[in-house]
Amino acid sequence: MKNVRTLCFSLAALFLAVGCAEETRLEDLPAGEIYAMAEAQLDSGDFVEAATTFSEVERLYPYSELSKRALIMQAFALHRARDFEGSRTASQRFIDFYPADDDAAYAQYLLALSYYDQIDDVGRDQGLTFMALQSLREVIERYPDSDYSETAVLKFDLAFNHLAAKEMEVGRYYLKRNHFMAAINRFRIVVEDYQTTTHTPEALHRLVEAYLSLGLDDEARTAGAILGHNFRSTDWYEDSFRLLTGRGLTPEPRGDNWLARAYRQTIRGEYL
Repeated sequence: MKNVRTLCFSLAALFLAVGCAEETRLEDLPAGEIYAMAEAQLDSGDFVEAATTFSEVERLYPYSELSKRALIMQAFALHRARDFEGSRTASQRFIDFYPADDDAAYAQYLLALSYYDQIDDVGRDQGLTFMALQSLREVIERYPDSDYSETAVLKFDLAFNHLAAKEMEVGRYYLKRNHFMAAINRFRIVVEDYQTTTHTPEALHRLVEAYLSLGLDDEARTAGAILGHNFRSTDWYEDSFRLLTGRGLTPEPRGDNWLARAYRQTIRGEYL
């Protein structure tokens, strides 16, 4: 038993010594070798360890050129590890410390992605979508000539479309339960605020449905007219046309409602 205890103590001491040696070796390594170690961890898919090792470059060699590069790579590794908050923090630090650096555009893009990549469900809180839009706009406006501007525009449009999808989801919910005015308010938001998204044709059709259900024929006919002018080739227009003509109505602007004003302004160019 005495020999066994002696062996256990010896092994424990050996492991402790090795651990200390490894820590000492890391601190004694030049910045380039630590950076290369982090890159190897990144290549092997060990993103959390890579982020930690990149942070060591920054800690041990804060004034080196590699420190700056390690910070942006830390943000990248954290994003790959889906530590979005950590990635945002590292990206923002890079932007704050090196606003004129060539990688500042990428840091801003990573910051935007940290919000955008969490937009995975229409039913989720839309605060993340708004933050993604704001951050993507920063990329587009501050770095229009960067390699990330075009991709940021595409993602901005998708995030914008996501917000419209949320309004459509709520509007359909109200429409199915015959809460027509509540539904109209949601579809109106899509038509007025998200008119460039793919949801606008359906929103106009749903307005036709809701207004006809309330007996508001002028509004229904005007919604149908806008739908026919801008989206005549869609199934939504065919459905609206069938609904209107089934009641002896034609899709044309009528009255002085918000849709008629929108028709005059956007189609006829009458702003007074």
